[in-house]
Amino acid sequence: MLRTDSARRLLALAAAVAVLAIALLIRALAGGPLEQHSGTALYASMIYAGVFFLRPRTTPLVAGAVAVAFCWLVELSQLTGVPAYLSERSLLARLALGVAYDPLDMLWYPAGVLPLVAVHVLLRARATARAAG
Repeated sequence: MLRTDSARRLLALAAAVAVLAIALLIRALAGGPLEQHSGTALYASMIYAGVFFLRPRTTPLVAGAVAVAFCWLVELSQLTGVPAYLSERSLLARLALGVAYDPLDMLWYPAGVLPLVAVHVLLRARATARAAG
């Protein structure tokens, strides 16, 4: 079990890099809906890892809720036109904020986070049982 915040942050950073690598691989090899929807789900997965980078002692359920809420907030902000405006001027803004609202994305964010929460809860329970037993 990881005992230090530094180790947890390092693991969160490694997870985010791995998710980014998977997203880029899918983008290079696939196209169409697979690329779009997997990218949305993987974006949410990176945000989940980012929560642990910023707050390493966060519980999986809280991190999952924060990640989904953040993604929904970003998606809803696209209704204002501000992300589109910023995306025209910056590739980083385009990658982080997107361009246009897509209601289907609202479903894909939890799809990217919920499996991670479930696995994380199971791994923590296993580690706790091992430490107690």
